Amino acid sequence: MYALVSPDKIQLPPGSVVRLLATWQEYQSLCEQRGDGSIPRIKYRDGEVLLMSPLHGKDANLLADIVKALLDQDGREYDAFTPVTMFLPEESGIEPDYCFYINNWEAVLGKKRIDWRRDPPPDLVIEIDVTSYSDVQDYLPYRVPEVWLFKRQQVLIYQLQGVTYQLQGESIYSPGFDVVGRSPAVLTSLPT
Repeated sequence: MYALVSPDKIQLPPGSVVRLLATWQEYQSLCEQRGDGSIPRIKYRDGEVLLMSPLHGKDANLLADIVKALLDQDGREYDAFTPVTMFLPEESGIEPDYCFYINNWEAVLGKKRIDWRRDPPPDLVIEIDVTSYSDVQDYLPYRVPEVWLFKRQQVLIYQLQGVTYQLQGESIYSPGFDVVGRSPAVLTSLPT
């Protein structure tokens, strides 16, 4: 299968990434063309659009299930969802694999649309990276407190520290639970 990006159709083989120089308006057109679907993933940053056809639905769902289990075990309220397009006009557009509102779950309860300039960001985002498409620094404009990046078969936890993300040893939402450096499959077999 070949990659096809035209005004009428976007078709990408699984696991492929296409980079295009593009304006914010061209990014919006591609998002509209895709409609309510979640494939391909579309990211806008610094005058370019990245299109990706993911391979990783199972890993994202498995990590999300682990986060849910940890939050449920602690009796924490939360709201979790996917897919979602986060965008700040003319600046950034990104589609995390999974989002969690934990501390701010009440702020988005019942909302059909989130205003990324006014509403709080998700407290935790999960990103699965099998193609070097993901960069935790892409979440800086939104000020997401924590990003879990699954890369090279291990979970890495990044937390917002001032104006950048720093790799951390544990999640602020599951202190004491050893997540870092493990694969989702191993995490499901750990005793809690």
